[in-house]
Amino acid sequence: MIVITGAAGFIGSNMVSKLNEEGYDELILVDDFSNEIKNKNLENKSFSEKIDREVFYNWINEKHPPIEFILHIGARTNTAEFDKKIFDKLNLDYSKKMWELCSKSQIPLIYASSAATYGMGEFGYNDDHKIISKLKPLNPYGESKNDFDKWVLKQSGRPPFWAGMKFFNVYGPNEYHKGRMTSVIFHAYHQILKTGKMKLFRSHNPDFKDGEQKRDFIYSKDVVDVLFFFMTNVSQSGIYNLGTGKARTFLDLTKATFRSMGYDEKIEFIDTPADIRDKYQYYTQACMDKLSEAGYVVPFSTLEQGIDDYVKYFLLQEKYK
Repeated sequence: MIVITGAAGFIGSNMVSKLNEEGYDELILVDDFSNEIKNKNLENKSFSEKIDREVFYNWINEKHPPIEFILHIGARTNTAEFDKKIFDKLNLDYSKKMWELCSKSQIPLIYASSAATYGMGEFGYNDDHKIISKLKPLNPYGESKNDFDKWVLKQSGRPPFWAGMKFFNVYGPNEYHKGRMTSVIFHAYHQILKTGKMKLFRSHNPDFKDGEQKRDFIYSKDVVDVLFFFMTNVSQSGIYNLGTGKARTFLDLTKATFRSMGYDEKIEFIDTPADIRDKYQYYTQACMDKLSEAGYVVPFSTLEQGIDDYVKYFLLQEKYK
C-alpha cells in the first residue's frame, strides 16, 4: 500500500492520477475531506481507503497496514495566513510525526518542502543542505517548511530513503479549489475570459521592467513524474529543488495564455499592493544539478507547452486530471 497525504489537493490528486496510470490502485488517501469542491479532484480515481488526516495516526496504530511508501504532500499552503499556530500544527508537528513513523517502521518517505523557504533569494536557489539553516523565508508558511527541513537534517533516526522536494511555482489541473492561492496561469485564464485582458503587477524594482519579474514555473505533470521517479528508483536521500531550472517572465506567461485561448493580447499594469511590495520576489530559479545527479534527465515541459496543455485540455473543458 502507498499512502498519499493531501490526496484531495492539487498536487496530491495529480499524484493519485499518476499512480493509477502506472497501475497502482492500493492507495490510502489522507486529507480533510470536508471540502466538496476539493473532493471533485478524486472523482473516478482508484484507491483502497480514505482516512481523515486527524485520525490517520490512530488508524495506523490500530490497523498496522503493510505500507510500502508514504508521499506526504499535505500541508497548509496559504502564504497570506499569518497564524503561526496553524502552520506549527499542520506543517511542522504533523510532519514530525510522519517522519518518526517512517523512521520507526522503516518506510520510505517523500515530503513536500517549498521554494518559499528561499525568501528573497539572498543565498541563491541551490538545494545545498549547508545553506538551509541560513535561509530567511518571508512568511509563516515558508518558515514552517524551512523549520521542518532544518529539523530533518538534525535527526539521527531516518527512513530507509527520504526526499524533501522544494516545489517552485507549480501550475496545472485540479487547482480549482485553491481560491486566491491558484497559479498565475489560472488567474490569467479567468481574467482574460471575463475581461479580455490581463492585469500584471508593475515593477517597483529598477532592475526589472514591468512584467519582466521572473519565476521558475513548473507544470504539475512534470512534478508528479519526478515524484514517481523517486518512488521507483534508488536515489540519494536529501532535500531537492523541483522546478525547471529556467526562470520565465510574467509577460511570457501571459502571452502564452492569450495564444492558447485564441485571444488577442491586451495587458495592463497595476501597482503591486503596498502591503506585499517589500516582500515581493522578483526572481526565482531552481538550481537543478542535484536532481540531474540523482539520475532524472527527462526534459521538463516548456512554459508554452505546459500552458497550452493546461488551457486546452483542462481549463477550456473544465476538466479534472
